[in-house]
Amino acid sequence: MVSLNPSSSFSLKIQIEIPNRPGTLASVMSAIASKGGSLGDISLLQRNHKYTQRELTVDASSNENAEAIITTLESLPKVKVISYSDRTFAIHQGGKIRIESKLPLKSQSDLAMAYTPGVGRICRAIASAPEQVYALTIKSNTVAVITDGSAVLGLGNLGPEAALPVMEGKALLFKEFAGLDAFPVCLDTQDTDQIIETIKHIAPVFGGINIEDIAAPRCFEIEKRLKEELDIPVFHDDQHGTAIVVLAALYNALKVVGKELEEVTIVINGAGAAGIAVARLLKKAGADKIMLCDSKGIISQDRQDLNPQKRELAATSAGTLTTALDGADVFLGLSVPGVVNPEMIYSMTRDAIVFAMANPIPEIQPELIYDDVAVMATGRSDYPNQINNVLAFPGIFRGALDCRAREITTNMYLEAAKAIAALIDPQDLDREHVIPSVFDPRVASAVATAVRKAHI
Repeated sequence: MVSLNPSSSFSLKIQIEIPNRPGTLASVMSAIASKGGSLGDISLLQRNHKYTQRELTVDASSNENAEAIITTLESLPKVKVISYSDRTFAIHQGGKIRIESKLPLKSQSDLAMAYTPGVGRICRAIASAPEQVYALTIKSNTVAVITDGSAVLGLGNLGPEAALPVMEGKALLFKEFAGLDAFPVCLDTQDTDQIIETIKHIAPVFGGINIEDIAAPRCFEIEKRLKEELDIPVFHDDQHGTAIVVLAALYNALKVVGKELEEVTIVINGAGAAGIAVARLLKKAGADKIMLCDSKGIISQDRQDLNPQKRELAATSAGTLTTALDGADVFLGLSVPGVVNPEMIYSMTRDAIVFAMANPIPEIQPELIYDDVAVMATGRSDYPNQINNVLAFPGIFRGALDCRAREITTNMYLEAAKAIAALIDPQDLDREHVIPSVFDPRVASAVATAVRKAHI
């Protein structure tokens, strides 16, 4: 493994005091660079003829790297570290979202209309015509982001409290990218039946349900049963959001190398919720040669340890991940860091496509193979071609709620992937630009439009 690039996920705010002499700030900058830190903004806080005080923003690559940067600065002669803080922890203080009123509440008449007694008329109207709930309440624009905390990011079973920051973040993204009001719901149970019943009980409030970070294979049954038993759209983003964005990026990556989806051999490493959903959607899109691998190697029909989802995708031949990659055209990593080495990539076909999406550390560091593959993508924001679910789920729900879809279908997934891929102009398509930026303002509306058309 090579050192990770500095990232804003390990960003520091450092206040220092240094002598007001030429070259002193340069020594500080040099010290930060010597430890692999990336210097951002520099703000002057105070200056006199003896000293200056400045605030620095510095990105590190890990907690350990951040500590090394601080230690190095503290060891510099005549440099005083006044304070330092972790910027990521700072933005989470008090949570990332809040509820705000849409209405002024300044008089007795405002109160009488918004609450009792006037609200009683609205209650009776909905009771007599239940569909009015979409017009007269928040339901038409509200999504529940629900987890049991059993598979938080790549961190494992951390429980409901530790999952809350992720669910808050998801709600923030829904609002920022699609104007949807989403609320985090972290359940203190990991029992399948209890999860399903709880979601059914709270469903009247919401226009859609986004389930998140629930471990496989339990997540498959939860989604399936909720789709059958609820009359609002249910979407497991770890599965389908990932699959949509991977397919979109793969459409364009294949254009770069001049290959067709139906012809290429695709190896997927990672057979959890995301890996299985990606394999299923690629098959629906026309891919015919897919080998799915887990920690024990190729998922083959002769294995006795397969759950129904894995058995559905089992190959006829057995072997290891190394065996699978020999002669393959595409590698899609949805697994763990460091499971692929350069020699395994060299065994792939000419113009290989590698999506190493384990996050934050990919299956193989891009620097090790960048010059040896045609297209390289990761899940990280500090490399080209970031495969990020935020390209899919805000627009998916925006479109589904706008057209009052009862279900988000496979056809919607396929059309969403095509819409995302189509945002890359052919003239701009190259090995470092196969997927739009998550900040491209066209994405959510394009996906929403695709979903609405697929619903017709």
